[in-house]
Amino acid sequence: MHPNPVYRKAEHAQNLTFARARGFGVLAVNADQGPLISHIPFQLSEDGTALEGHLVRSNPILRVLGDDGPQQAVIAVSGADSYVSPDWYGVVDQVPTWNYVAVHLRGTLRVLPQDALGGVLERLSEAMETQLLPKPPWTMDKMGEGVAQKMMRMIVPIALDVAEVTGTWKLSQNKPDAVRLGAADGVAAHGIGQELSTLSQWMREPPC
Repeated sequence: MHPNPVYRKAEHAQNLTFARARGFGVLAVNADQGPLISHIPFQLSEDGTALEGHLVRSNPILRVLGDDGPQQAVIAVSGADSYVSPDWYGVVDQVPTWNYVAVHLRGTLRVLPQDALGGVLERLSEAMETQLLPKPPWTMDKMGEGVAQKMMRMIVPIALDVAEVTGTWKLSQNKPDAVRLGAADGVAAHGIGQELSTLSQWMREPPC
């Protein structure tokens, strides 16, 4: 996370809302052979203290959890980002940079009982499908008899007991308003990254 405090003024609730809405991140765990990472969907509780997800049974992270028990872990959740050209600021003596939003969720990662998997999957799919309304939501009972059970044997439910939430909203807040807004216009028109319109809007109205 960027150490400059000007980029870390988002309120705790704002960081949680961002991570919860994103629902996808990079899980990282230390191991004897070096860091292990996995890209996973997840669901975060309303108070931000509990996160649940699942991993494919062959995932090396599960072997670490099985051999050594619960582990300290972090899930990095990233969102809109873009390269920012110095030309967009409209002032001299600037340098290139990259603006972005990211939230890190740190805590203790553990394996859940296998019989918890059905609930984990149902809650996760419900959270995603609700965002697709008015499309009729997909539910597991739409699968053929025995198909869901066969597939569920291949994955394992996990939980992260969240102890720390940190967010970086790097949106050119270190620049004067007019300079920041010029960069926002540049991102919207010519940015190199993802979700450029969202990032541009956040740059226009960054967290206080």
